Amino acid sequence: MLTVALVGCAHIHTPSFVKKLKARADLQVKYVWDHDAERAKKNQAELGGATEVAADLKQIWADAEVAAAVVCSETDRHETLVLAAAGAKKHLFVEKPLGMGAKDSYAMAAAIEKAGVLFQTGYFMRGSPVHRFVREQIQKGGFGRVTRIRHSTCHSGALGGWFDKEWRWMADPKIAGCGGYGDLGTHSLDILMWLLGGISEVAATLDNGTARYAGCDEFGEGLLRFESGAIGTLAASWDDFAHPVSMLVSGTEGHACTTPNGFYFQSKHVEGADGKQPWTKLSDAWPHGFDLFLDAVSGKQDVPLVSVREAAARSAVMEALYEAARSKTWVKPK
Repeated sequence: MLTVALVGCAHIHTPSFVKKLKARADLQVKYVWDHDAERAKKNQAELGGATEVAADLKQIWADAEVAAAVVCSETDRHETLVLAAAGAKKHLFVEKPLGMGAKDSYAMAAAIEKAGVLFQTGYFMRGSPVHRFVREQIQKGGFGRVTRIRHSTCHSGALGGWFDKEWRWMADPKIAGCGGYGDLGTHSLDILMWLLGGISEVAATLDNGTARYAGCDEFGEGLLRFESGAIGTLAASWDDFAHPVSMLVSGTEGHACTTPNGFYFQSKHVEGADGKQPWTKLSDAWPHGFDLFLDAVSGKQDVPLVSVREAAARSAVMEALYEAARSKTWVKPK
């Protein structure tokens, strides 16, 4: 039986993770901790059973039964919690983004790598059949040389006031490390870097569509220069009424796009890929990224996890995008 601890309950995804933890018969949540005692009690009550509120984090780190920590705290608390957990040799799921920027993220990466523990973060889009297919075709040369790529992740969170009350900290960049652009854009950034690799420099512009959250961006566009020479654009928003086109891939010998009517693929190298009908020759989706982490910690082999070095690189690039928006210049990620 796998024993885990929920360390921090602040993130908006915490309720869904609690449901997933409760649904698994192969694990138990022994402790819940949060700097907000009432928030910890609320999640302990939801988990029920033998779960208890830990009054002190040292209780969790010292407990040899606890194999893994699920960190859903505010982003500005990640580094302190993660360094302690890694020092205690606990496997780690850390909600995205990993850190506030490059410095704390790479410090966490170094500690986790030194500890030799499993790591995962909340990038769930890699499991999409479309994203996996596009990655495979890029690697096989189905697009020829990829010249341009676009990805976006958007919802209506600011329009709907999702962050007005319980999750208000997520609209405070001093605590969250970013606003709406970084919160959702980090998902698209992960896919873009998973598909095309490292990024050499970025430019961006951000804005606030509703002015609902003072000092917090709600949407933006970024321009990315990949080390391969490809040019990418990254859009993200809390202000979108609809989100019809999430990806475009253009190459010298192929093209792909997602639309409300399906995924379209055209390639000189793939039989039947004429781009006239939705492409449906896709594999099954992976389980959610959180489930993949629990599977891996439970002993399942060859589980596709996000490496902590990858997660740190995404935080570094996003930090550069925000700096580029402030300075109105091209910025190289740290």
